[in-house]
Amino acid sequence: MAISSKQIKNVAVIGANQEGKTSVCEAMLYSAGVIDRLGTTQNGNSFMDFDDIEKAKGYSINTAVAYINWNDVKINIIDLPGSPDFEGELVEGITAADSAILVMDASGDTSIGAESAIELCLGMNKPIIIFITGMDKANANYVGTVNALSAKYTGKIAPVMIPIIEGEKMTGFVNVIQDTAYKFGKGGPEEIAIPASLSDEVEDMRTSLIETAAENDEELLEKYFDEGTLSKDEIVLGVRTGISACSVMPVLAGSGLQNWGITNLLNEVAQYMPAASERNGVKAKDLASGKDITVDCEEDGPFVAQVWKTEYDNFSGKLNYLRVYRGKLTSGMTVLNTKTGQQEKVNQIFQLRGKKNELVTELSAGDIGAVNKLTDTDTNETLCDLSTNIEIAPIVFPTPTYSRAIYCRTKGADDKMMKGLDKIHTEDYTFIIERPETGEVILTGLGASHLDVITQKLKAINNNNLDVELTEPKIPYRETIRGTSQADGKHKKQSGGHGQYGHCKVRFEPFEGTFEFGDEVVGGAVPKQYIPAVEKGLIECMAKGVLAGYPMTGVRAVLYDGSYHPVDSSEMAFKMAASLAYKDGIAHASPVLMQPIKKLTIKAPQSYLGDIMGDMSQRGGRILDTTTEGKLSVITADVPLASISNYTMDLRGITKGQGRFTIEDDGYEDINDPMLTKKIIEAAKADQAE
Repeated sequence: MAISSKQIKNVAVIGANQEGKTSVCEAMLYSAGVIDRLGTTQNGNSFMDFDDIEKAKGYSINTAVAYINWNDVKINIIDLPGSPDFEGELVEGITAADSAILVMDASGDTSIGAESAIELCLGMNKPIIIFITGMDKANANYVGTVNALSAKYTGKIAPVMIPIIEGEKMTGFVNVIQDTAYKFGKGGPEEIAIPASLSDEVEDMRTSLIETAAENDEELLEKYFDEGTLSKDEIVLGVRTGISACSVMPVLAGSGLQNWGITNLLNEVAQYMPAASERNGVKAKDLASGKDITVDCEEDGPFVAQVWKTEYDNFSGKLNYLRVYRGKLTSGMTVLNTKTGQQEKVNQIFQLRGKKNELVTELSAGDIGAVNKLTDTDTNETLCDLSTNIEIAPIVFPTPTYSRAIYCRTKGADDKMMKGLDKIHTEDYTFIIERPETGEVILTGLGASHLDVITQKLKAINNNNLDVELTEPKIPYRETIRGTSQADGKHKKQSGGHGQYGHCKVRFEPFEGTFEFGDEVVGGAVPKQYIPAVEKGLIECMAKGVLAGYPMTGVRAVLYDGSYHPVDSSEMAFKMAASLAYKDGIAHASPVLMQPIKKLTIKAPQSYLGDIMGDMSQRGGRILDTTTEGKLSVITADVPLASISNYTMDLRGITKGQGRFTIEDDGYEDINDPMLTKKIIEAAKADQAE
């Protein structure tokens, strides 16, 4: 029997890389009785990091989902990677969730990864509880961490517990709202009296929480003004209202590794976090009318769900992760994919629990699960009851900006490599595959680690064991001319029988487009049937310039004279003559190399504006505009492609991970540096020789 959406809580676990997210998830599963031992990412035996690549790296790279039952509530825990290279997984998971637990280390400060995760959740209107882990460490700084959060998110931070510290380590905590204290023990937390030494701190925090609760509910605010206090239940109501509105972020503490404070965290999630039924309707489009609508979490309405993630499981095959927004999905049901227009038969439905997925017969509104072996359904697509034609608003993925060329060193396995990449792309929409004019296969993703993981997945698909290599992409330089010249191309050959004779005189001059051919021949100097051959010969020659062999562009070639032989002339002879004229004429028309220019739009905190502009200058970039967008500076710049091959990683370094940019083509410009021109020509000749 399906559970009610009032009893379902979908919670994303977020935070910076390697700050303890997976350990906290592990402890939640252990506390709920799902697992009987605590594993760790370092030992490669955690329940949620079960992928071989994750085990080798020692941190999360994939989304993992597991459900628990706690206080009559089903909690779907969505453990998400913290590295910016896997932000696509983060966006998917937060989209599917209704709220989030931010896990951060008790370092006394806030990390850039934690701040980025908070901003992403707030931007998507997802309530947050903050859990400060690492309280088992001797240098744990709970107060400093809370103060740093309060300084960053003024008015939103609401600590609801006080750690009990003995011998520089946390041994228990006080739950201020419930007015209870607990000491950690081997069998779980044991209730104790509130330590007298903390009475003043408890009273101060209770007063602060009463004020927070009152500020988030008009009736409570009026009562607070009248009576000067609120009851325990009223504090809970006010704080819960503030959490749901994203105006309050409660703070808890403990240790995932030691399973300290985890039951308290689960109690708070069950009590304070909004249920699936309480979240605002998801944005969608009615495809029949074309109108924008919202889909409410109605258990009895026509079925609507969104595929928010796709992966390939060794046992179940292709798995589509679903968030059911309305109605109920049952085994054997036929549904409509509103993007493709195809109907899909649903056979097996799974509840997600790490790698041990569980078969169920139905999935109800508000719940998260998976279906397997759908033939024509992928991420970001909507499945509906056959009577409905709705498209849920698509997930907006981060833009890939880090490019590398991929080469397959395994002989004859290029097709296998491309099929593998296509398969991986159905799981990961944050990288793209391109084949530019250089002839390379270019992968563009979110960072170096992202592309490295893609190559490792490629080797693992069906035990391909492909030998692949990532290299810096070749720059698609081009050549053009800046002067005018005239050239005389004559092809004459006699070798018994009919000879070969073609003679053309061509004027070469700069042109705004790619290529234009003109005919000024008079008096039949070149017969009309051979003029197309001259044009064709020139077009074929344009594929290679005379400086470094890069494609030629921006040329107007005018055939103005020539001669022919009534017997020996032919189309091939005039093509050869055109080739000779091209080589001589282009070489004397002031040929130059051109480099591709990219327009970058960079967004970063205003404090980094000077550093970014200085760095752009060193790269040969040209600042086009600077504006502000809230607390961010927005810099638009033109910059040579050759100078930004590592800009994704470099910008993270400059801005401590807070910078983002998008990239678009902005044409070509002449290279006016003789030394750079010489270097490019020499490199091209070396490649051609090789």
